[in-house]
Amino acid sequence: MKTQSSAPTEPVNEMIDHCIRRHRFTTAGFSARIRCVVLLTLVIGLSLVGCKGEDSTSSTNGLTKVRLALNWKPEPQFGGFYEAQIGGHYAEQGLEVQIMPGGAGTPTVQMIGAGSAEFGIVSADEIVIARDRGNDVVALFAVFQDCPQGLMTHAERNFTSIGDIFKTPGRVAMQKSLPYARLLAQQYDFSKVQVVPSPGGDITAFLADPDFTQQCFVTSEPLNAARRQVKTKTFLVKEAGYNPYTVVLATSRQYLDQHPQTVAAMVEAVRMGWNSYLKNPDSANAAMHDQRPDMDETTFKESAQAQLPLIMTDYTTNAGVGMMQPSRWQELIDQLKSLGDIHTDVQATACFYQPQP
Repeated sequence: MKTQSSAPTEPVNEMIDHCIRRHRFTTAGFSARIRCVVLLTLVIGLSLVGCKGEDSTSSTNGLTKVRLALNWKPEPQFGGFYEAQIGGHYAEQGLEVQIMPGGAGTPTVQMIGAGSAEFGIVSADEIVIARDRGNDVVALFAVFQDCPQGLMTHAERNFTSIGDIFKTPGRVAMQKSLPYARLLAQQYDFSKVQVVPSPGGDITAFLADPDFTQQCFVTSEPLNAARRQVKTKTFLVKEAGYNPYTVVLATSRQYLDQHPQTVAAMVEAVRMGWNSYLKNPDSANAAMHDQRPDMDETTFKESAQAQLPLIMTDYTTNAGVGMMQPSRWQELIDQLKSLGDIHTDVQATACFYQPQP
């Protein structure tokens, strides 16, 4: 039986990119793009219907084939997943993993729900919203314990907290529909600032205007600004009380129930990969750079270093990389419910499953 390739999904991903390319961030802005991705997800499912039975099949070398759909292009936030491949950890666990790079708006949470990928990378708020809407997806491993999303300001403004941004006139570029932005709007008076659309990863406006603040990932835009000799101060959105797990490995409940040993093997291989990557990211960075020549080797190195404290917190230092807590899920559920993003009683313990290391 032939291995299912990623070719049928590529035209669909291109359509998705064209349709929702403005949504650089992959958090619960999902609700704003649901109409676009639902139809395209149906296309994905139809394109794969003839190969449905090929999921989790054994290859000629006796390994179980699975697909891992990323929600962005190869870069250090996915380093451990690539390290697990390079270091042979997937094979050690009896797996042959096809890593499928994504792009802007790749609907990984829908893809795993529809079965067009056995595993996918999502954010915790996408999990909660998907479950509220009947998509029974489950988190397995959370790479980022602290969300890397933040607001980048010019250091010369001498802000000391995220609230200071809204006390001083200036422009703030962010997606107002995102949960953290709405929580900020509840906590602070926006009357002194002009909120403008997020430019994604483009920092041109930021460089030109010392009173400009923009939405960012702390592992990306601040590094870009530093290379242009511009000093920045970035405040994580967790300061606003919003801190969903990010870069989360997930699968569908159906796949988990039908293939528990494969899921456990995948989680163990991923854990081994991340432990190796955190010690020495060079090999995986080089492999990802081969697929991302637009991102230079220095940026890979700096980004890998910048994300370390977001991955290895006091909790994961003791519990292990990727581990999750029910209380964090419950806090997120309560926040999304208070914002009106979910309307059913999503259970925290049903959102994730963790085979013990």
